[in-house]
Amino acid sequence: MNTSNHEMIIPFGNISLKGILTVPPGAAAIVIFSHGSGSSRFSSRNAFVARVLNKSGMATLLIDLLTPDEDLVYENRFDIDLLTARLVEVTNFIHQQEAYKNFKIGYFGASTGAASAINAAERLGTLISAIVSRGGRPDLADADYPLVKAPTLLIVGSLDVPVIELNEEVYNDLRCEKKLVIVEGATHLFEEEGKLEEVAELASEWFQKCIQEHHSLPKNSHHDL
Repeated sequence: MNTSNHEMIIPFGNISLKGILTVPPGAAAIVIFSHGSGSSRFSSRNAFVARVLNKSGMATLLIDLLTPDEDLVYENRFDIDLLTARLVEVTNFIHQQEAYKNFKIGYFGASTGAASAINAAERLGTLISAIVSRGGRPDLADADYPLVKAPTLLIVGSLDVPVIELNEEVYNDLRCEKKLVIVEGATHLFEEEGKLEEVAELASEWFQKCIQEHHSLPKNSHHDL
C-alpha cells in the first residue's frame, strides 16, 4: 500500500479551506500544521517537516486557514481568534471523518501559527495529543496556559533572542508535559544549514513519544542543543 497524498477541501460556512493530506500506510496519528503569517500549505519549510513525519509513519495535513482573498487582507494574518476558530473547525472535521476518527491528533505551529495551535489545544482538551512550536509566538495566544493539556515542545533558534524570552515566559506558565529546546546557531526561520533538519527530527521524536508510541515524558525539560 502506497502513501496517499491528495488535496483536501474542508467546508467552513460559505467558504472552503484547502489542504494537502498525506497518509502513510498504517498511520494512526495525524499532525495538522498551522502556518505562520504569509505562509501557506505550500510552505517549503513545513513541507520538509511533514515529509520527515510521514517517513516516521504519521499522517500530515498542511492546511490554509485563510482563503486566498482573505490572505490579501494583512490584518487577517494576525487575527489569532479567526485562525483559532478555523483550526478548531478543521480539527473537528478530520476527527469526524470515518477514516480518521480514531487517529491521534497533534499540532505543528510555526511562528504566529503556534498561537492558534495553543488556543485550539486548550479549547479541544484531550482531543489534541501533542503540540510542537517552531520559532513560534505562543505568547500571542489568549489561552489559559495552565489549562493546556497536550504535551508541548517549544523549539527556538539561539539567535532569535527576543522570541526565546517570549517562549520562556509561556514555558513557565504551562502545566502540561513540556520541553523547551534552543537550537544553537539558528535564526527565526532555521534557514542555516542543517538547522531545519534538527527541527524536523525533534518534532518527529516528540510526536512519536506523545501520540504514536505513548511513551511517558519528563514533566519539565529545558534543553540547549
